[in-house]
Amino acid sequence: MNTLNGATIWFTGLPSSGKSTIAREVYRRLLGRGVLVELLDGSEVRESLSRGLGFSRADREEHIRRIGYVAKLLSRNGVLAICAAVSPFRATRDEVRRNTPRFVEVYVDCPVDVAERRDTEGWYARARRGEVEDFTGVNAPYEPPEAPEVHIHADRESAENAADSVVRKLEEMQLVPTASLAGTAGMDDVQRRLAALGYI
Repeated sequence: MNTLNGATIWFTGLPSSGKSTIAREVYRRLLGRGVLVELLDGSEVRESLSRGLGFSRADREEHIRRIGYVAKLLSRNGVLAICAAVSPFRATRDEVRRNTPRFVEVYVDCPVDVAERRDTEGWYARARRGEVEDFTGVNAPYEPPEAPEVHIHADRESAENAADSVVRKLEEMQLVPTASLAGTAGMDDVQRRLAALGYI
């Protein structure tokens, strides 16, 4: 099943705020409904499409533009592209929004101390010791969205509840079918296949 329209769902927030966890949960739910959906995780994209880029402001902005470009290609072909990237600069996110039809911004709002406790790889600690430069939330700024379509308080909401909020917003915006419609469409598809095989 296709999305009703391709779209880009952009998760932004501090490192270790929970972006990827929530994005994966949304991806899992939509995939279960038969939606054409793809997940672009910023860390994974950095290892392939953005290999060689560093963490200067210019490199970070280029990294986000590359993710945004891939998301635009996917969404204009009817795919719902879910992107999870720190994307700390508001102007760069707004640039991607302007260039991408049906852009939905999800702000995963998380206090720095909570995000730091969740950091299993020790990036915050390394940044505080001066071992990592330009680390967002410690020695580099994060500019929160001013009017995101979805605002998640990651220190108070579970990933499951946060995913509920995102999916409901996508339904309200008519970007994905509701669960009931998705189920009906799935049954219709099964019946068509059985009929084609001569069983009904």
